[in-house]
Amino acid sequence: MPSSPSKDLETFDNPQPERDYTIRIRMPEFTCLCPKTGQPDFAELYLEYVPDRLCVELKSLKLYIWSFREEGAFHEAVTNRMLEDLVAATAPRFMRLTAEFKVRGGIYTTVVAEHRAPGWEAPPRVELP
Repeated sequence: MPSSPSKDLETFDNPQPERDYTIRIRMPEFTCLCPKTGQPDFAELYLEYVPDRLCVELKSLKLYIWSFREEGAFHEAVTNRMLEDLVAATAPRFMRLTAEFKVRGGIYTTVVAEHRAPGWEAPPRVELP
């Protein structure tokens, strides 16, 4: 197999560190295992962040997400763990990870976890006509 799951998150230098801008990444194929039953849980992940000095490299992110496929984890725990790992790797100005888990037992779960760097404030929203 040419690649395998990995917990290593690679980064690259932000090409515009002087500017606040948002990177949005959609990951529709996240899977992990229910820690109670061992059955698979499926989720769509949405990562939004304002980088500071570093950006996450996408292939390493794909391999990182893949690394959870055989792990048992509660939705809340795995979402917060991923956010912590991504923040540790990139030290962003702002980061939000939204995990929309598919139905299991008639219940949908959405977990939203956020990080804000100390002192960072979002620029005011601009409404265009």
